[in-house]
Amino acid sequence: MQFINNMLLDMELDPRLVEYLAIIIKILLIGLICIVANFISKKIVIRIITRIVTRSKVKWGPIILERQVFRKLSHIVPSIIIYSFASTFPTYETTIEKLAIAYTIIVGLVFLQSLLNALNDIYQTFEISKVKPIKGYIQVVNIIIMTIGFILVISNLIGKSPLILLSGIGALSAVVMLVFKDSLLGLVAGIQLTANDMVRVGDWIEMPKYGADGDVIDISLNTVKVQNFDKTITMLPSYALISDSFKNWRGMQSSGGRRIKRALYIDTSSITFCNEEMIEKFLKVHYLSDYIIQKEREITEYNAKNQINRDNPVNGRALTNIGVFRAYISHYLKNHDGINQNMGLIVRQLEHSEHGLPLEIYAFTKSVEWAVYESVQSDIFDHLFAVAPEFGLRVFQNPSGADLRNMVEESSNKDLVEERSY
Repeated sequence: MQFINNMLLDMELDPRLVEYLAIIIKILLIGLICIVANFISKKIVIRIITRIVTRSKVKWGPIILERQVFRKLSHIVPSIIIYSFASTFPTYETTIEKLAIAYTIIVGLVFLQSLLNALNDIYQTFEISKVKPIKGYIQVVNIIIMTIGFILVISNLIGKSPLILLSGIGALSAVVMLVFKDSLLGLVAGIQLTANDMVRVGDWIEMPKYGADGDVIDISLNTVKVQNFDKTITMLPSYALISDSFKNWRGMQSSGGRRIKRALYIDTSSITFCNEEMIEKFLKVHYLSDYIIQKEREITEYNAKNQINRDNPVNGRALTNIGVFRAYISHYLKNHDGINQNMGLIVRQLEHSEHGLPLEIYAFTKSVEWAVYESVQSDIFDHLFAVAPEFGLRVFQNPSGADLRNMVEESSNKDLVEERSY
């Protein structure tokens, strides 16, 4: 750049004015070179690279372009130019070089962060990413790189060795542990979650303590993002999945069936032995005809063998309406299109309570989809509520206001009839 000074001196200008003009012209010239170089790198080189990547058959090419990895790297060109022309200003050469190196390090950090994020995006295109997410590890590497970069920038600006700053950080390790407590806990939790395959992206988890009930959509270093079924988002601390209890519905989703476990409460006062009329009626029921014939033969043989007097229904064995209804439910479920016949299917009585006798259905639907599951379950119980009176059974229900009003009206009508009879 000495030719600028000589050119100005040849113009017979004041030497002091020449000094300031030369500095201004040099700065403008270096700035112009930086602008041209930046324009070439972004408008020409980056476009060429973008066109090559776009035309190539590499699947992860668009991800690199979306993260602007090459564009962020192009910012290093001006810093290299400024560093190369630092000797043009001998008085400020050291300062300019330090600033240029600091800027170069910062650009490098931004580039590495973008590259790591792109690698994570590429990894997420593979199925294994749902089982073994690496976003948490990427974030840890980012923190380490940023910490090292910060140390290098500071050591470069103060002109000291990075080892001196590292020793100082060692002395402040307690403070560092406090500041990065959540990140460290998240790192440990992430390792345990991945190693034990406790949760994956796409899993349906339920954690009432945090109000989470939905699908896992992201697992990061510090948080697990859950989209609830009402479309709200719940952010869970990663370490909470290790320290607290949560329910993962993945086993249900992968099993091919979702469990129905619901009871029908029968009024015990409606339970009775089956008479001949009831048995004749049940023989005409599609799912019961074979069962009734077999049971009647078995009961008759047993009573005859043991010479039991059946004049009293208490003696010997006999069919009951609750037993026949339980058999009907079992056969009905075994012939239901929505029930998975390869999984458990039980119709059982539970312990009697003040609400009646529970008849519990324990079965699995063929579909694990929520809407289909609820539809199948509702269809089954719609049918059972409607068919229970056909067996002489009443489903238990606490008296409602209408029931009490009807009782009062019936009592009043009865009293009125009695008064008239007198």
